[in-house]
Amino acid sequence: MGVWETVLSTVAAEFSDLGGAKEVTQLVLRLLLAAFLGGILGLQRERQGKPAGLRTHMLVSAASALIVVVSLQYGMNDDALARVLQGLLAGVGFVCAGAILKLEKEEQVHGLTTAAGVWMTAVIGIAAGLGREMTAAVSTGLVLAILALEGPARRLGLEGRNSPEP
Repeated sequence: MGVWETVLSTVAAEFSDLGGAKEVTQLVLRLLLAAFLGGILGLQRERQGKPAGLRTHMLVSAASALIVVVSLQYGMNDDALARVLQGLLAGVGFVCAGAILKLEKEEQVHGLTTAAGVWMTAVIGIAAGLGREMTAAVSTGLVLAILALEGPARRLGLEGRNSPEP
């Protein structure tokens, strides 16, 4: 076998992690769904003028799904996958903490809803990555419903002046 044949066979072997059409379809579907659902949440936040918008939510959700898909492709058992998910959620929590720590005044806390939304977006991505597409979609609807409560809650006087940002 010549040098070029070795190079070509090595490149082909490096790109053979998906197997067949079923695996490719699963990967594409899970990643696109995660990005789409994250995008729906991000669009809602962006329309509200919040700092974490469309791209942030899409990336968090798609990245979470990809981490899960790759872990499953690698053949991790349930305990190993649980540790991966713990690390993922802790890492996203760390990113979310940065959104909370930005204070305008000492007595005011801002960014709690943004942080919770980004964290939930990661969880929705995890659900999509695990192949729980309907769970991810229903969860996205729930988050949208929760975020829609801001206006009615304020009109009813259920949120005070020093409430966390919506």
